[in-house]
Amino acid sequence: MTQDKNVSRRRLLQAVAAAGATALNGCAGRSLIGGAAAHRVAPNDRVRHLAPLRARTDRILDITVCLRPFRAAGPRLDTERIRDTLVVHNYGHGGSGWSLSWGSSTIAVGKALAQAPDRVAVVGCGALGLTSALLAQAAGKPVTIYARDAIQQSFSARASGSFTPDSRIALASAVSAEFPAQWEAMARTAFKAFRDHLGLAGDPVRWIDRYSLSDQRTPNARVPAEGELQFAAYRSRLQDLFPQGEDLRPADTPFRAASVRRRSVLMFNIASYSQMLMTQFCLAGGRFEQREFRDPAQFAELPERVVINCTGYGARALWRDDSIVPVRGQIAHLIPQSEFDYGLDYHDVNVVPRSDGIVVQAVSGGDMRGYNEDSLAPDRQESEAALRTLAALYSRMRT
Repeated sequence: MTQDKNVSRRRLLQAVAAAGATALNGCAGRSLIGGAAAHRVAPNDRVRHLAPLRARTDRILDITVCLRPFRAAGPRLDTERIRDTLVVHNYGHGGSGWSLSWGSSTIAVGKALAQAPDRVAVVGCGALGLTSALLAQAAGKPVTIYARDAIQQSFSARASGSFTPDSRIALASAVSAEFPAQWEAMARTAFKAFRDHLGLAGDPVRWIDRYSLSDQRTPNARVPAEGELQFAAYRSRLQDLFPQGEDLRPADTPFRAASVRRRSVLMFNIASYSQMLMTQFCLAGGRFEQREFRDPAQFAELPERVVINCTGYGARALWRDDSIVPVRGQIAHLIPQSEFDYGLDYHDVNVVPRSDGIVVQAVSGGDMRGYNEDSLAPDRQESEAALRTLAALYSRMRT
């Protein structure tokens, strides 16, 4: 893409963000945890003055559950024909849908455009559906999104909001030899797209500091349970994109922990990001038609001859795709705190400081947590237990 196109795209994103507002792991490095050689922070370093989280159960706004569409071999990005309609698949990203969206959709849209269609249909209006639609529009194609739900009601809206491009993306033993390089290309393409969203109204994408805390000077490595699957881990292939993490002297922080590690991470404010993408799609002339599909044959009934299938977990039933395994994920949304703007990882509890509601998520059990569980019923006890863990941490916080 030329420099002029990059500037034009950024100006479009800025205009879209304004219209929407009015119209509608870093590289670990060597461990120095808690030791005398840990990084000494400057007197004015913000870590000395972090705001506490109001970790109370009466501040829970909502508890949401999603089912991540995991495929052992990785996302499905092949094509098939239903009569005279070409279907390009773009689903099965596990916990990496938002993170890989622009990269995966670039591949899917490329396959769609190879047919030189006069217009394109997208089925599904989650993270993958919207990015596929926007990329097809950028190529000059009229696009209609067909979906039962808009993005605000989709599973994509129930994500934590962290950049996690290899979260439950595949099993290490089940991927093709070419997949790691394909994954890296998708992740890098997506990362470049996210850079275009930095600094826009509503902070759809932003960098934050994230603190990993432990009550032990040298945290014990997690021991895999018997029968635990080995998920693919490719984060090291992106280490040049992120600043190196640093171990801090606990005494320089307000946390009464034995070890404190800080790193810079990308996060998404899901509400503003989703609205921005949907607004951009509509301003570019896109059409949204509410429709539910119960059989793949219905794709051939659409007026478009090229369809990008972004149905996520819904593809399991729609396409009778038993390769999709549900991975249940639950998050509690707390009333936002403008002064609380850092991420946290403590005692298997993950906190993401989104402006639409602070996310609190229990993550014990690693990648096997929620694996092959398809219940959408919220478990309030799970969320309240996570908040009690945080409350205990903040009750000891230095002031």
